[in-house]
Amino acid sequence: MILVIDIVYFLTAAVFIIGLKQMSSPVTAHRGVVWAGIGMLVATLATFGAPDIELGSNINLWLIVVAIATGSAVAWISAKKVAMTDMPQMIAMYNGMGGGAAAAIAAVELVKLSSPETANLDHGLVVQVLAVLGAVIGSVSFSGSAVAFAKLQGLMKKTLRLPAHQLINIALFIAVCVTGYWVATGSPVSAEHLLWFFVLAVVLGVMVTLPIGGADMPVVISLFNALTGLAVAFEGFVLDNAAMIIAGTVVGSSGTLLTQLMAKAMNRPISNVLFSSFGSDGGAAAEEAIEGSMKEIQANDAAIMMAYASKVIIVPGYGMAVAQAQHKLKEMAELLEERGVTVKYAIHPVAGRMPGHMNVLLAEAGVDYDQIFDLDEINADFATADVALVIGANDVVNPVARSNPDSPIYGMPILNADKAMNTIVIKRGQGSGFSGIENHLFYADNTRMLYGDGQKAVAGLIAGIKQL
Repeated sequence: MILVIDIVYFLTAAVFIIGLKQMSSPVTAHRGVVWAGIGMLVATLATFGAPDIELGSNINLWLIVVAIATGSAVAWISAKKVAMTDMPQMIAMYNGMGGGAAAAIAAVELVKLSSPETANLDHGLVVQVLAVLGAVIGSVSFSGSAVAFAKLQGLMKKTLRLPAHQLINIALFIAVCVTGYWVATGSPVSAEHLLWFFVLAVVLGVMVTLPIGGADMPVVISLFNALTGLAVAFEGFVLDNAAMIIAGTVVGSSGTLLTQLMAKAMNRPISNVLFSSFGSDGGAAAEEAIEGSMKEIQANDAAIMMAYASKVIIVPGYGMAVAQAQHKLKEMAELLEERGVTVKYAIHPVAGRMPGHMNVLLAEAGVDYDQIFDLDEINADFATADVALVIGANDVVNPVARSNPDSPIYGMPILNADKAMNTIVIKRGQGSGFSGIENHLFYADNTRMLYGDGQKAVAGLIAGIKQL
């Protein structure tokens, strides 16, 4: 029976990898998610054939079934009801739950070692160390993801930095290492050390995430995803479960690569994301003086400008998600295409609040995948575009990233919306973006501001185009 389960786990791992590969393209992403879900279901069912469950040793099958049914129901209902604007919060929550589950597994295994009577002598030092590593990584991912959720949901300030914050973090890290060493080498494990170990690890996750600015959330979410995968892989070794080892390794490695891509897209090392406060005050003291003023445009005039253009590039941002304007954008694009206008969508890697956020929204609206381009693919086209329509985007089109070495976003690759012949920015008001950095694009000579809710503003553009 063990051989059959191992074969099933191996096939499940292959399905996970195939699903992950398919998720790399918007065309096959849905299929990849389905494949990965099927793999997870098969792996879960196969676990019921494990020898311990067959023998019924100290296992309450009803509790397992109830837990699976309850978790599945909650996930199904919440996923169906969640708004696309709240998807980053849900991803952060799920990342945290995965890390918390890994930490809980570690806690159960370590509790077995907390007294001589129940100590599992077959664990060995290596397995005990892996349990501790999985516990600390899972705990940090759990509490850190909870803070990320609170920030994205607006329940907490974007940043919160205490006096000598990094010194406190260093002290916490040392304390976690010390208590972790005691737990990893203790036989039996001290219950007191075990309690302090988990408390300190959870607090460390909170303290590390508190000062991270909102503009870094895509990187943070991706990083915690990688940490969750790593924690699951470690606990897979502890439980001698091949499916957990493979799935955790795949998630951890892919999450690490994605985190590196996100950081590269912001031209910032991971250490800078974790230990700086980009997004807290926008580095106002470092900003150069802005010349000119914001120039308003009315919807009818903007509609005329786009209707008689040959190429229009649309740059969506989180403001589009908040306004749920993607469907209206699709309708407007179809009207422009009927008039012979070439319409393209430009996506920055960190646009929105999680990796791929804008791609998901546009796909939901039925935008053709062939019209959606990444930064590297589209940037050269802005110089030949008659109009760049920016809706809800801010930092990812801020030219100060190219001009001011003292700016917090200096060196970050941006979409070259300012190089289009005309730039129209749809924005609620004149405030700065989520990171708090003033956008010089809004003051450029070729930029016009169309103020208002994103969906209503695009509806005005649609009405104006139809009248021509």
